[in-house]
Amino acid sequence: MKGVYLLVINLKKNSRIKIGKLGRLTLPKGYYVYVGSALSNLQARVARHLSSEKKLRWHIDYLLASPNAEVEMVITRQTEKRIECKVNEVIQKFGRPVERFGSSDCKCKSHLTYFKSLENIKKAFEELKSKRVGT
Repeated sequence: MKGVYLLVINLKKNSRIKIGKLGRLTLPKGYYVYVGSALSNLQARVARHLSSEKKLRWHIDYLLASPNAEVEMVITRQTEKRIECKVNEVIQKFGRPVERFGSSDCKCKSHLTYFKSLENIKKAFEELKSKRVGT
């Protein structure tokens, strides 16, 4: 099953985290939405991200390894289309992108977006639903 997924992450306190080759990033307390895709097994990719037993490979792995980070919600959508960047574009209208995070294989600024509260995340999700991105 191919598709796109969104991880809603609660960073419980301000954190300085080494993110692979990006180096150390200072991330403020709050909520983050990570937009990713799986071109083969969507469920396995999400399960890998949620596992604490994994080799740190992608930027998101480093963030999720922080004791201050907790995945609060996972949204998946099965699709054959490559809609990850389109979904990400909508999400970023409502928050602040974390520069160069998770976007080394595309032209997006980032695939991780910061939100001070859940309110703007809800607005972003409503817009995704109303626009029916990727259909």
